[in-house]
Amino acid sequence: MRSVAGRLLDVCDATRVDSQAELVRSDEWIVVVNKPAGVSLATPRSQPVAAVRRLLDALRQEDRCALGDDAESLLLVHRLDVGTSGLVLLARDADTHRHLAAAFAARRVAKSYAAVVWGRPLPRTGRWSWPLGPDRSDRRRMRVDAAGRSAVTDYVVAGGPRFASLVVLRPATGRTHQLRVHLAYAGHPIVGDDLYGGPRHRGVRDAGLRRALCPDHPLLHAWRLTIPEIAGRAAFSVSAPPPAEFAAALRALGLSPLGEGETGAALAPPPIVF
Repeated sequence: MRSVAGRLLDVCDATRVDSQAELVRSDEWIVVVNKPAGVSLATPRSQPVAAVRRLLDALRQEDRCALGDDAESLLLVHRLDVGTSGLVLLARDADTHRHLAAAFAARRVAKSYAAVVWGRPLPRTGRWSWPLGPDRSDRRRMRVDAAGRSAVTDYVVAGGPRFASLVVLRPATGRTHQLRVHLAYAGHPIVGDDLYGGPRHRGVRDAGLRRALCPDHPLLHAWRLTIPEIAGRAAFSVSAPPPAEFAAALRALGLSPLGEGETGAALAPPPIVF
């Protein structure tokens, strides 16, 4: 029996079934959920709570019960693309939301993503500082544009064979599709990213590898968040395991799970500069 903020999770008659979404952390001021790929966090002005409802619906019933009756009043602090899995931060009240949003805007929150990409970026560590703007030929896409908004991504190649690798990404800015566009522009699109990725198999002939490297969504996972001290509350870090398709791709490439072995050092969070 797990507990969240000191409360046992048998507070209601929950049916314990497997689910893609997971409650990672819950206390009196924030909630962190490991979002599955496929859950949209788009928030139309006419439906301001729609994204939170979709996220709550993806949780197991026991996790949903642990959040309490006021769960639909949670406020999204940031968003992930519909095809991206991983950590989503929500605030329990407007003041907390304001403080957290300000920390994101001031780049005080350290975000680490993991992606399985085609090829192996060189050098093994680096920074991409390519501004981004809308792709006028396709409204769904963004593109590198010298006249666009600044976008900065630090990266580390954590391992993998020459034809596909695990890359750790730490965005210093939060532009739409930033990681996907930067990787594609560098010549290393994310595996499973049909919008920016081009051909599916990239010459891979082994049937098992082809299956592992043909997911129905981009293999991009928001793996870790480090939140600085805010309003007198202690700093903390949270991480979340990737979905099954991501883990299967790592195994097929002969790589350790996220945070273990060769990948552990690359995924360690950098110090936060205040």
